Amino acid sequence: MSTDCWMFGLQDAQARLPDDPDVFRFYYGLRHGTMKVGLYAPLGVDAQTHHKQDELYIVISGAGEFVKNEHRRNFKSQDVIFVEAGAVHRFENFSDDFSAWVVFWGPSGGES
Repeated sequence: MSTDCWMFGLQDAQARLPDDPDVFRFYYGLRHGTMKVGLYAPLGVDAQTHHKQDELYIVISGAGEFVKNEHRRNFKSQDVIFVEAGAVHRFENFSDDFSAWVVFWGPSGGES
């Protein structure tokens, strides 16, 4: 990572998201070591699969339901959601304005 890539904003990240709703709408703005930070803003359906790293979602806008393994919970703007590596998860029934910061970190398989 170059030394000038240590900060990015929501508008910059939104401008870099694909316009095509059939394309995975995600943009990584920061990377350092095992850490990656990005913006996730699916349209209609969240088709993601489980991840190899631990992950945090910080909901920027919108509301809906979050499913992790056998659990289902409502979420809204400003909520923080933790997903351990390997957990099956997805956003469902979310509003059109849904977007979230996503932070990945740690080793493959997650931290113990």
